[in-house]
Amino acid sequence: IVGQEVFEAENAANSARLIERATLQEGCRHEDLIIHADNGGPFKGSQLHATLERLGVGSSYSRPAVSNDNAFSESLFGTAKTRPDYPRNGFNDLAEARAWALRFTKWYNAEHRHREINGVTPNQRHAGEDHAILARRKALYEQAKANNPGRWSGPTRNCEPAGPTWLNPPANKERTLTRAA
Repeated sequence: IVGQEVFEAENAANSARLIERATLQEGCRHEDLIIHADNGGPFKGSQLHATLERLGVGSSYSRPAVSNDNAFSESLFGTAKTRPDYPRNGFNDLAEARAWALRFTKWYNAEHRHREINGVTPNQRHAGEDHAILARRKALYEQAKANNPGRWSGPTRNCEPAGPTWLNPPANKERTLTRAA
């Protein structure tokens, strides 16, 4: 999660502000980025489109009448909703919602070991630390297998860095999906 914020209202101005902050913070203006959103008004407003154009960010939208075509977002929502501290009855106020979203984002990025990126945290993957971490993990598993082969009925866990993933791959990009074993 490279940007998050909870606003009082959902609208194009707030969406534009969030995307601009995240893009500038990540230092990725004009780097062939595409944001995928639903077909709601906040994501189709002229202020958001002007901001995306200025930042060099393309846009992609959900298919009409399909609410769950972004597997990445759906997975994130599922992870949030299964957290023990998720407020099942909603938030009491904006401050409480903001505090929870910030705690969740920090946990998700820094502590959550994501299965689809082979058990590293999103921060480790984002910082490029996953290669070294997974190489050390692979060596540890291989040593454990050599020391006690009877405990292993097959190969060790997949410790290869996950390749790039695409929601809607551009025509000129090869689609690569690496899954944990």
